[in-house]
Amino acid sequence: MSSPISASPAPVSPASPTSAAATEVRWGLAIDTERCIGCHACSVACKVENSVYLGAFRTKVYYHDYRGKDAVGKSTMRRAFLPTLCMQCEDAPCLTACPTESIRRDADGVVRIDTESCDRSRDCISACPYGAIHIDPVAQVADKCDLCSHRLEAGMQPACVEACPTEVLVFGNENDPASAISRFRARHQAELTVLKAEEKTRPAVHYRGIGSVVPRAMERKLPKGRNHDPFTYEVDTWSELRADYGTGSK
Repeated sequence: MSSPISASPAPVSPASPTSAAATEVRWGLAIDTERCIGCHACSVACKVENSVYLGAFRTKVYYHDYRGKDAVGKSTMRRAFLPTLCMQCEDAPCLTACPTESIRRDADGVVRIDTESCDRSRDCISACPYGAIHIDPVAQVADKCDLCSHRLEAGMQPACVEACPTEVLVFGNENDPASAISRFRARHQAELTVLKAEEKTRPAVHYRGIGSVVPRAMERKLPKGRNHDPFTYEVDTWSELRADYGTGSK
């Protein structure tokens, strides 16, 4: 059996020939946390596809253990998962912070880095409230998720979308009403929200399940002004559960 990464990708045609938006593509992504099982297939696929250096992340899945209730109202241990990546912000702070204008937001909605002019000032990293940017130690330029632009050019989906076994990541052309992203948003519009709305970056990536499946407290796990910590483990939540589950102090 072939792996999800090597499987033949579903085509992501910009729009049908009869669509009014056939000549104008605007890529969109939504994340359905209700379906996430925390398998990390997305982050692994991202690293493999984009040769992301060890210790750096374009995408990362956080998890959070907390006290909740089961279907009959009984107190139980719960675990929530939060996949994160570049939010492709409408008002991208990394773009305005870059002193060499090496970051741009293209007409297709994707925020991209021009590696030829990047001067490694790290101002973009400091400006990002989502921990999405790092300096590639080999290429010595800023690096982040660009929705696998090289794959989009070939009519393929981003690696994370293709690899996800539970269809957590919903992707497509927002200008095509028949696309997966358009249908998902039409079906769940009232449930969708963004991370760290108080930052006023107008993230283009929308989430379903924040506040219900995923506690709002998980937003604080995303580091501001630095890339995701490779040594992040969820021991910070254990102390919150000691009184209820006897993880006990010594």
